Parts: sequence; C-alpha cells; structure tokens
Amino acid sequence: LQPLFKMSYSCSKVGDPHPGQPYKGGNFRAFLPDNPAGLKTAKLLKKAFERGLTFQIKSCNGEERVTWAFIPHKTSWDGGKARNGYPDPHYLHEVGTIL
Repeated sequence: LQPLFKMSYSCSKVGDPHPGQPYKGGNFRAFLPDNPAGLKTAKLLKKAFERGLTFQIKSCNGEERVTWAFIPHKTSWDGGKARNGYPDPHYLHEVGTIL
C-alpha cells in the first residue's frame, strides 16, 4: 500500500503556531473500502486535502509537527473504532457528514 498523503519540508502559514517557521512533514496513511461509498469518500477527502483541511501543525517541545486535523481517518485495517480501524460500520456516514 502507498501512503494516501505524503508531506515534505515546508513552511507554516498564518494561523499555525509559529507562522513562517519551517516544519517537517511525514507519511500519513488512511484506508477506505473499495466500493462506491469508499470512492465517494475518497473524492471528498481529496477536496478537503486541497483546501488545507486534512492536516494541522502543532508545536511540541519547540518543534513544529504535522498532525491529522479534525477529519477522522481510518489508519488501520483492523482494531475497530477504538484504534482508528475497521470494522466500523458507521465510519463512512460519519466522515461523510463531517466532509
């Protein structure tokens, strides 16, 4: 599997903890089912990413870090809702409502 989102080195923007300061990106993976509802959700997540809503920058111990923003993502195929994984029969509806 390839990462759904990949960020590299960049600078923070207005509204971030330290605007204009550099931060290090990371690899972020999210999983969706390969069905019509999953594909619809993927399109909505892409729009959210393009609008800068997928990630946020947090300051931790004087270092800027990229983290997931408020949109929930399934980062594991298993473990259930408690571990951001599947099975979670309500996920696609819940994330669709947020998006």
